[in-house]
Amino acid sequence: MHFIHILGVIIACFVFFYYISDELKKLEVPLTLPQTLTWTHEYKFNGNKLRGFMEDQDGRNVYVVYTFPTENEMKKFKQISLAGQQFLVFGLLEEPNRPAHQYAFNMKKYLKSKGAIGIVEIANWSYVGTKESIAQKINVQRFKLKTHIEQTFPQSLVGEAQALLIGLQEHVDDEMTRAYQKLGITHLFAISGLHIAIVSFIFFQGLIRLKIRRELATLILLVILPIYGILAGGAPSVWRAVTVVELILLSRVKWRLSVDDALSISFILFVLLEPWSIYQIGFQLSYLATASLIYSGKILHQFSSWVVQSFFITFVCQLLVYPLLLFHFYEISISSFIVNIFFVPLFSFIILPINIILLVVSFIPGVLQKLLFTLYEPSRELLTHLINLLQSIPYQMWNPGKPSLILILIAYLSIFIVFYRFENYSKLYKTVAILCIPLVLIHVSGKLFNEMKISFVNVGQGDCIVVELPWQEEVYMIDTGGLLRFEQENWKLNDRPFEVGRQIVVPYLKGKGITKIDKLIITHADADHVEGAEEVLQEIKVEEIHITPNSYKKDIMSDLLKEAQKQKVAIKEQIASNLWRVRDISFSYLWPLETNYEGNNDSLVLLITRGDFQGLFTGDLEKEGEENILQNYPHLQGIHLLKAGHHGSKTSSSEKFVEQLVPNLTIFSAGENNRYGHPHEEVVERFQRLNLHSLTTGVVGTIEVSIKNNGMAVSYPK
Repeated sequence: MHFIHILGVIIACFVFFYYISDELKKLEVPLTLPQTLTWTHEYKFNGNKLRGFMEDQDGRNVYVVYTFPTENEMKKFKQISLAGQQFLVFGLLEEPNRPAHQYAFNMKKYLKSKGAIGIVEIANWSYVGTKESIAQKINVQRFKLKTHIEQTFPQSLVGEAQALLIGLQEHVDDEMTRAYQKLGITHLFAISGLHIAIVSFIFFQGLIRLKIRRELATLILLVILPIYGILAGGAPSVWRAVTVVELILLSRVKWRLSVDDALSISFILFVLLEPWSIYQIGFQLSYLATASLIYSGKILHQFSSWVVQSFFITFVCQLLVYPLLLFHFYEISISSFIVNIFFVPLFSFIILPINIILLVVSFIPGVLQKLLFTLYEPSRELLTHLINLLQSIPYQMWNPGKPSLILILIAYLSIFIVFYRFENYSKLYKTVAILCIPLVLIHVSGKLFNEMKISFVNVGQGDCIVVELPWQEEVYMIDTGGLLRFEQENWKLNDRPFEVGRQIVVPYLKGKGITKIDKLIITHADADHVEGAEEVLQEIKVEEIHITPNSYKKDIMSDLLKEAQKQKVAIKEQIASNLWRVRDISFSYLWPLETNYEGNNDSLVLLITRGDFQGLFTGDLEKEGEENILQNYPHLQGIHLLKAGHHGSKTSSSEKFVEQLVPNLTIFSAGENNRYGHPHEEVVERFQRLNLHSLTTGVVGTIEVSIKNNGMAVSYPK
C-alpha cells in the first residue's frame, strides 16, 4: 500500500511538472497589437499614468502603461471601475528594464510571478465594451466600497479600513509601512487566514442569531466566502484561507477532512489554476506559515499559558519563514517575536471588528457614524504614535544580507531538526545550538573576503560608489545617486515619487549585509550625487559625512543636513591633504585646495591606494579641475581604476588628463539612454583611440571591482 502511495505521488509530480511547464510556455508566445484587451481589477493611478494588468483574447495577463494626455481624461477614469472594461489597444510591447543590481526590484521576475507576457506602452486606445461576469460585478462593488470609504471615513482611517476590509493598501502611509516593517507586523494589513476566520465567524454567528438553521447558515457561508475572496482582492493568502475553510465545511457533509489535507488540496488547486503563483512571495509565505502552525500543534499544546503559546506561535511562524524572508528581503525583524504577541490579537479581535462596525454604520445617515469616528480616531492615532515610538528603538533588524541557496538549505535542515527535537522534549541547549549554527553561518558568510571591493552602483544618471574593506571591516560610500526633478503640472506628479536612495541604493547595501557606513562622502552639491542621501541615512547607520567646503550652503543639501542633525551624524568638511589609513589601505583627498565652493570643479577627489593599486574618484571634476590635479600631482600616473568625471561629459576626461593617468579601467557612471548623451561620443572615442578599457553603468549595470594582491578583478551582469 505504501509503495502504491509513493508511486502515485511520483507520477502526480511528473504530471504537474509537465502541465505547469506547458502553461508557462504559453507566456512566451508574443502578443500581437492592435488587439482588444480587458482590464483586470489590478491597476493603479500614479500621477498622469495608469498602470496595471489587462488580459488578452487568450486570457493571458499583460502589464500595460498608459499616459493620460489631459487631466479631464484622468479624472474620468478615476471615477469608474475599470475591471472588465475592454479596449482596442494600439502600442508597443516593451522589454522590462534590467534591474539596477542583483538585489533591486526585478520587473521581469515580477511579470513572471503574475503570469504576464510583457509590458505594453499604450499609444492609443478606444473603448469597445464591458465583459460582464460574476467576478467583474463583484469588483465593481469593491470599487464602490473603496470610494465609499474614501468619502465617509476620516482621512487618517481610510488606509487602514481599505487594507483590512477590501485588501487595498494604496492609501497606507509610506512612513507607517516602514514602521510596520521594522516591527515585523506588515502582515497585519494583509487579509490573512485569521482575518477570514474572524469574518466567517462574525457572519456565521450573525446568521445563527437571526434564527437561521446551522445547515442553511453553512450553505450561505459557502457561497459568501468566494464572493468575499474577490471583494478582498484575491491575494494568495485570501484564496488559501477561503479554499481551506470551504473544503473543511464541505467535508462535514460526508467525511471529515483534516486541516493539513485541506491545505494540500488548496495548494494543488491554486497551482493548477495559476501555475505562475509559485513565484509570488505572498504565496510562498502564506502556505509556509500556515503549514508551520498546522504541523507544530504538538509543540504548541505543551504550553498552557496563552502568553507563552502566543510567543511560540510567532516563534514557529518566524522560524519556518526566516530563510525565505532573508532570501527575498535580506533582513528580518527581531522585535516581531515580542510585538506580534500583542499586535496580532489587537488587530484581529479589536481593530478589524471595529472597522467592520464602522463600515456598516457609515451607510446609516445620522450622528451615530460621526460619534463612533470621533471616539475611535483619537485612540487609533495614539496607537500610531506608540508604533512610531516602538519602531524608533535601535537594533531591531537583523540584516545579514542575501544568503546563498546552500545556506538556505542548511537553515531549513536545522529548522526541521529543531522541530523534531521540540516534539521529543530534547535538551534545550543542544536544540538552541543546532538552531544557531546556520544563523552564525548566514551572518558571517557575506563578510568572509580578504580583498577590497569597490562597487559602482547603477543608479541611472548619477554617482554611487560603495567601498568595502577586507572582511567588511569598514564601509565607505561615495555619493548616493539622485534624480534631477523638473517642474510639472500638479496633476502629473507621482503620488509616490521614485526614490533612488530607498529603492536602489538601500536594497544594494542590505543585500550585501551592510548595516553601517563609516564614511559617507558627498563629492559636491548636485542632485544626482546627493538627493538619495537622506533616504540612506533613514535606513542605514552612518558614522560621519564628508563634504566639500561650503557646499552645505546649497539648497539641495538641506534635506541631508536636517536628517544628519536629527540623527546626530557629524558632518566634516574636507580639503586636499586630508587623509586616513586602515591597515595597508590609504585614502587621501587630492582636491579641492580652497574653501570657496563654485560647483563641479570643487568636487572632492579621492585617491585610494593599496600596494601597487591606485584608484581615483573625481566626482564631477571638469577639464579645469583636471588640469589643476595634473599640476599639483605630476607623479600621479599609471593608475589602475578611474571614476571618470561628470559621467563622461565632453567637458571632462580631457586628453591630457587621460594620457597622463593611463587608467587600466575607467568607469562612466551614467544612465542608460540619458538625455545628456553621457558618456559623450567624443570621450568614448578618446579612450578607444588610446586603447584604454572603459565601462558604463547604464550599459552593463552595477560593476564590482575586487582589489586583490595579484591584481584587479571586474564583474558585472552578463
